[in-house]
Amino acid sequence: MEFAVLFGSFLVLILLTVPVGYAIGISTLITLYFFSDISFVMISQNAVAGVDSFSLLAIPFFILAGSLMSAGGLAKRLLNFANICVGAVTGGLAMVTTVTCMFFAALSGSAVATTSAVGSFMIPAMKEKGYDEGFAAALAAAAGTIGIIIPPSIPLVIYGVVVGASIGELFIAGIIPGIIMGVAILIVCYVISKKKGYRGTAEKLTLKSFSHSFVDAIWAFMAPGIILGGIYWGICTPTEAAVIAVLYSLFTGVVIYRELTFAKIYEAFVETLTVNGATTFMVGLSMAFASYLIMAGLPQQIASFLISITDSRIVLFMIVNLFLLAVGSLIDPIPAIIILAPILLPVMTKFGMSPVTFGVVLVANLAIGYITPPYGVNLFVAMAVAKIPMERMFKYIVALFLAMLAALMLITYCDSATMHLVRFLK
Repeated sequence: MEFAVLFGSFLVLILLTVPVGYAIGISTLITLYFFSDISFVMISQNAVAGVDSFSLLAIPFFILAGSLMSAGGLAKRLLNFANICVGAVTGGLAMVTTVTCMFFAALSGSAVATTSAVGSFMIPAMKEKGYDEGFAAALAAAAGTIGIIIPPSIPLVIYGVVVGASIGELFIAGIIPGIIMGVAILIVCYVISKKKGYRGTAEKLTLKSFSHSFVDAIWAFMAPGIILGGIYWGICTPTEAAVIAVLYSLFTGVVIYRELTFAKIYEAFVETLTVNGATTFMVGLSMAFASYLIMAGLPQQIASFLISITDSRIVLFMIVNLFLLAVGSLIDPIPAIIILAPILLPVMTKFGMSPVTFGVVLVANLAIGYITPPYGVNLFVAMAVAKIPMERMFKYIVALFLAMLAALMLITYCDSATMHLVRFLK
């Protein structure tokens, strides 16, 4: 009964559009009042303890680095490079949007930031060249989800902190799945563009144009290499790498490209403070929510229930994926990870999935939630940029959703998709 009240009150509050952080805290408070003699102080104690983590400091620094890189000209140069590489093929601008999102994902670590930054460039450009507005917006929303799969990924940092997994290995494990997701979206782009007659808009790729755009964007390409290389080879922790990323983005924006002004730096800091404030609030109360679940023994009960349903690895993984897809359509990935990771990880490991692989699968499921109503934050961002009603996007979102679902199945059932690079680099 207590779990029904806990999750029921949480869902009711979400449906009433109560902010996620408040919904988590209030539902925990209600359950403590009716079903436990635990002091309410437990909520504040666990909330404070939950955010008292050195590793979580990586989040505001990665957010700031992404904002500075976007404002400092790196995003624009990545877009130019993507246009040179794939702009001439069928559906050129659609391909450019997807590839640029994949590149920018390696800088921002955020799905919303990726959709906003790339969409603000590419949605107007696609509309100008005759692309359907709904397709342009839906594509920017879907491709932006790659922002939390390809490292550095803020949700992967959260997962690593919650379950004690190596953040460096999680980052490496996210590279191939992110590429797989991107390729799935590219295939949909090509099919739709072929059907609609969207032609390439750029000149054919030449060695001269490729080398010129590559050199112009070389500082952008070096950023993820510095971040991931520093983490994986033990030179720095993920938090220290995030600080290095901020310094690097300031250097390239101010000294190299000279596009980062004091006003832009100020805006980046304000944006980071706003986003990190909301994120930290959610993380703290989610930790309190998760602590209560553990005290009440829910992880063990769910594990026993799932194992009693089936002894088939294939069926169990499918059930968990469907559950996570439903969760991702309702709430933000950060509280979802904090609450669900400790519950589901023991079950998944019992059936042979490594903690690192499950982390990537969990984040990939929740990433798809960014384009699944009613939560679908990326849909709202793309809708605002394109200035169109959401209904214009739906038929394209369905096609992109199915492609991403196929990619998710490959990531889930093919262990080498996540672990090949990790094993290779060891």
